[in-house]
Amino acid sequence: MTWSELERFVLEAEADPVMRRSLKHCRSETELLLAARRLGYRLSRGDLIEAREEHRREQKQQGCQAGMPA
Repeated sequence: MTWSELERFVLEAEADPVMRRSLKHCRSETELLLAARRLGYRLSRGDLIEAREEHRREQKQQGCQAGMPA
């Protein structure tokens, strides 16, 4: 999987109400990954971990830029 595949998955989920409704029923990472694979996306647990870490880095950077302690 590539970062662009994950981005495509997120963008399409945000744009497609049916897909979004379907994914809202996922209650775990495993369920989310299985649903994504059924929809044709090649995502892995590692991809989700990488995305989560990237999100945390971005939040930390934004907090520092706003004068908040790290």
